[in-house]
Amino acid sequence: MFIRRESFSQYIRLYPVVAILLALNIAIYLITMLPFIGDKIYFAGMGVNAYIAAGEWWRLFTPMFLHLGIMHILFNMFCLFVFGPELEKIAGKTRFLTIYLLSGIFGNVAAYFLQDLNYSHVGASGAIFGIFGAFGALVYYTKKVLPELRQIILPIIAISVVMTFLQSNINVIAHIVGLIVGFLIGLSYFHPKRIISWRKKRR
Repeated sequence: MFIRRESFSQYIRLYPVVAILLALNIAIYLITMLPFIGDKIYFAGMGVNAYIAAGEWWRLFTPMFLHLGIMHILFNMFCLFVFGPELEKIAGKTRFLTIYLLSGIFGNVAAYFLQDLNYSHVGASGAIFGIFGAFGALVYYTKKVLPELRQIILPIIAISVVMTFLQSNINVIAHIVGLIVGFLIGLSYFHPKRIISWRKKRR
């Protein structure tokens, strides 16, 4: 289910939303690596609570497309590359994008209200955890008919949550809130009738 065997062109054609998000994140990361202009773009978009409080509300959105270091973006984009396509196929393009963006935005909003004014952050992790949360909702509805999904997703969610608390410099609030938001949105999307339709398409 989560093993990608598509060619490059097939991947783009079958999962256009995931492909666009991957391209945007990678392109913006490369731009922020450029001398002079890169730092300006990075600091103009990072989530800084003090600046948000001063009225720069776009910083609740833009941190989702910024990353601090190569390992940061590699991990997030790997998760998006592997897990995003199946969710886009199940939920549909618009609903997948809704899960992704709302999970990331609400994670950033929570970090704004629950952290102090000096707190700053970047990364798509809240949105990535939203994908995990949506799969958690799918597991909730299909635990008896798709046991293999449960066996894959629940350990991934558990490990991801544990690692959130073990690593340093992690936006814990965005991770947990993104996971919860993705789960709640998934509960509204993945009703039994939609699951039955999805299973028929996979056969």
